[in-house]
Amino acid sequence: MISKRNFVAVSTAIFMIGTVPGFSQSIPSLKDAFTRDFGIGTCLNNAQIEERDPQMTEFIARQFNMATPENVMKSGPIHPKWDTYNFEMADKLVAFGKKHNIKINGHTLVWHSQLPPFIRGIKSSDSIRTFFNEHIKTVAGRYKGKVFSWDVVNEALNEDGTMRKSVFLQHLGDNFVTEAFRLAQEADPKAELYYNDYNNEQPAKRAGCITLIKKIQDAKVRIDGVGIQGHWHVGKVPLKDIEESILQYAALGLKVMFTELDIEVLPRNFQGADVNQRMVNNEQSNPYANGLPDSVQQQLAADYEALFKLLLKHKDKVTRVTFWGVNDGDSWLNNWPIRGRTSYPLLFDRNNQPKPAFYKVLALKNR
Repeated sequence: MISKRNFVAVSTAIFMIGTVPGFSQSIPSLKDAFTRDFGIGTCLNNAQIEERDPQMTEFIARQFNMATPENVMKSGPIHPKWDTYNFEMADKLVAFGKKHNIKINGHTLVWHSQLPPFIRGIKSSDSIRTFFNEHIKTVAGRYKGKVFSWDVVNEALNEDGTMRKSVFLQHLGDNFVTEAFRLAQEADPKAELYYNDYNNEQPAKRAGCITLIKKIQDAKVRIDGVGIQGHWHVGKVPLKDIEESILQYAALGLKVMFTELDIEVLPRNFQGADVNQRMVNNEQSNPYANGLPDSVQQQLAADYEALFKLLLKHKDKVTRVTFWGVNDGDSWLNNWPIRGRTSYPLLFDRNNQPKPAFYKVLALKNR
């Protein structure tokens, strides 16, 4: 027998969603709703790329028209040994995009993290340069004309806007970003080329990002856009900084995209998305294991509504909004900065059911 409390909860879900979760239903399409505004993307994991679940495949194709690989194009998985590339999953990703009319954003050619293990044993700057050059030429060249865009360089900046002391900066100097864009342009001339980072809507890091972009442009090397990842926290989405960043980046002649969007609801003692940071696992670190309180659910919905209202205001400058995961169960935030948490950062729950945030976002199109 269902309790009064549970009856109210189920009734609310039916009102918001239109049917009990698990039953067949017609969910409005995000990509269709925003088709005249900007692309709507997601990141894809191996199971999704391989279409292991036909219902998930159908859901992805209905909701999204752009996709970024979560991991399979990072240098570790795609270039595991000095003279060995593993293109199997990346090839499947490109085939998935072609089959379902989804534009693929290659992610990423140059990143200091998730490098192949053999990089740690290299001490020679000449060898690092050889790896750098050949990796970009080989990967971007293989998918020439087959992907819509590339995140050429990912997360090259510190929070204060200075260059991160990565293996590439240490061995190749601070021109490595410009050189990466030059090589990517040569290898895949028609693809759009982006710089991607987190917290680059914050003033100090934004200033460093603008300096980096101008350096590329001054070298007469093409850069088409800048990606603001968009890993934010509920109740703390920096709307003013986001708007100022859209305006300043667009003033450089660049397209602006939000490339890894999620809004964290769980406690965290730092800002940003540095994958090397961790937190202590304790009773307070996973407060919503049995479900998200309505007050937090409504705050999440309000945050997404305010964010998309801002993005629509600047739809002439914003070209893509990509969520970092199809649904809450896919989110990397379930395992970072603490493994095994229950996170709720996206528009769809673990059963691909729309959350209140989904309807708040869609309602903006009906005003």
